[in-house]
Amino acid sequence: MDFNYDVIVIGAGHAGCEAAAASANLGSKTCLITMDMNKIAQMSCNPAVGGIAKGQIVREIDALGGYMGIVTDRTAIQFRMLNRSKGPAMWSPRAQCDRAKFIWTWREILENIPNLHIWQDTVEELLVEDGEVKGVVTCWGVTFYARCVILTAGTFLNGLMHIGRKMLAGGRCAEPASYHLTESITRHGITAGRMKTGTPVRIDARSVDFSLMETQDGENDFHSFSFMSEPRHLKQLQCWTCYTNEEVHAVLRSGLADSPLYNGQIQSIGPRYCPSIETKIVTFPDKPQHQLFLEPEGETTRELYLNGFSSSLPMDIQFAALRKIPCFRNVVAYRPGYAIEYDYFDPTQLTHTLESKVIKNLFFAGQVNGTTGYEEAGGQGIIAGINAHQNCTGGEPFVLGRDEAYIGVLIDDLVTKGVDEPYRMFTSRAEYRILLRQDDADMRLTERAYRLGLAKRDRYDMLCRKREMIQHLVEFAKVYSIKTDKINDTLESLGTARLAHGCKLIDLLSRPQITIENIAPHIPAFQAELDKVTDRKEETLEAAEVLIKYQGYIDRERMIADKIHRLESIKIKGRFDYANLNSLSTEARQKLIKIDPETLAQASRIPGISPSDINVLLVLLGR
Repeated sequence: MDFNYDVIVIGAGHAGCEAAAASANLGSKTCLITMDMNKIAQMSCNPAVGGIAKGQIVREIDALGGYMGIVTDRTAIQFRMLNRSKGPAMWSPRAQCDRAKFIWTWREILENIPNLHIWQDTVEELLVEDGEVKGVVTCWGVTFYARCVILTAGTFLNGLMHIGRKMLAGGRCAEPASYHLTESITRHGITAGRMKTGTPVRIDARSVDFSLMETQDGENDFHSFSFMSEPRHLKQLQCWTCYTNEEVHAVLRSGLADSPLYNGQIQSIGPRYCPSIETKIVTFPDKPQHQLFLEPEGETTRELYLNGFSSSLPMDIQFAALRKIPCFRNVVAYRPGYAIEYDYFDPTQLTHTLESKVIKNLFFAGQVNGTTGYEEAGGQGIIAGINAHQNCTGGEPFVLGRDEAYIGVLIDDLVTKGVDEPYRMFTSRAEYRILLRQDDADMRLTERAYRLGLAKRDRYDMLCRKREMIQHLVEFAKVYSIKTDKINDTLESLGTARLAHGCKLIDLLSRPQITIENIAPHIPAFQAELDKVTDRKEETLEAAEVLIKYQGYIDRERMIADKIHRLESIKIKGRFDYANLNSLSTEARQKLIKIDPETLAQASRIPGISPSDINVLLVLLGR
């Protein structure tokens, strides 16, 4: 055994797995330290990946050469593309996964990556010399030395679980918490805080009356998470929906006195956008019902996840309330819902590479940065892993802009604005969401990852073929002329207006009623061009159609993003003594000292920095 590494990753959750894989695949000798090798990439809450904005992040991880998309596709038991009724900027893939197969698929991948070792242990101490990380010490007394350390400890740092008034130390149900590491880090001046999250009851399918629920089927078309995946091979399963009622709410209200959220037992901040069922009935007292989603945990298990019923109420209250829902009148549970409090670290003390501003070569990724969600964790993990490798080899920092990726939006929000609640990605957080669609993540990111060495040649070659074919189809549509006598009857049958005179094919495809699929059979020359597409045909045609229909919007947003780039190019870090700039507001001075932004554009995004403050800096730069 050799306990000297380039990169050590603490924690094998979704951030840790992506971080370790990225640094090792780039060539750094990497060690992934986890408390339990049987829980690698454990899906602590819902065994689902993706969703609104989150699905885009997974596509970006995949485009960069990460693994979350590949693992999700291999273990998916239901897939859906959300928001199909809206524009393509809002389309978001989501998959229900087999929890156990997800873990073992990830483990198989990690164990076969050259340069990557896995060690089962708990890290208790960070070794720091002269402001630079040197390694870690574990609870078994093993000292690991490393040039870079990435902390991805999830909810385990001083984790404390709550069910009613009962409190139990732990990082997850039946798993121990991690002690001493937070204190080992904060003694160097890094700020920590506490956050809270929760999870619902797990139900035995044999106790559910499914005839009293509505079914929710998945989709079995060409869509997937990975640009490299084959069709899904696991059995595709249903989900179900039902509703709470006034009787349920009455039972829940009877337990509020013992709720750790309302009796003062929990002081930390939880996510507003994913409230517990008790928070819902308190926040919305006039709402007679709340929708619940019953979702399978695996291809063969009877365990079901009750989405929408997250709770830390006493166990008997949870079960009594559930029995007031007709389909759960005989409910049997595997375990109750619970809340968990844990330590996180102020992300404004990080750079955009996720390296600490306080301790050199120490990186933070995932829930320790105040985020929530597997996808947000994985996105941070791959960026931290890349930049840890870059630090080891003297490479340039790898940073994604807000107009390049949702991952760029996520990290910029964290390091610029900080967090006052668990951070979750939404499409509304991105100014340029038309540029950050799920269909073009490979177009945005794969070439950068290939130049870096993370995306492999087969992925890059596939991108080049896809890009060439999309461009060819768009150019064909621009120049091919449509004659009225050849197409008007078809247009009428498709519910769109007849042509008064001829036009180019691209003008027809811009109509909302017209798609490539429904018009191509009526235009033989166009169909012949489509038949030339061989690689991932449906995906390529969809991407081409999006470009054709939305090119005007895309160009306009690209122009706006390019204007903002002018501020991004103005570097201000180290150029001002903010404390002595009396022409700035007091709040601006305080925020600029704390964040120490890299660019003028980043300064403009700091809460409390006004346009007049930015103008002051511009004037001073001019001088």
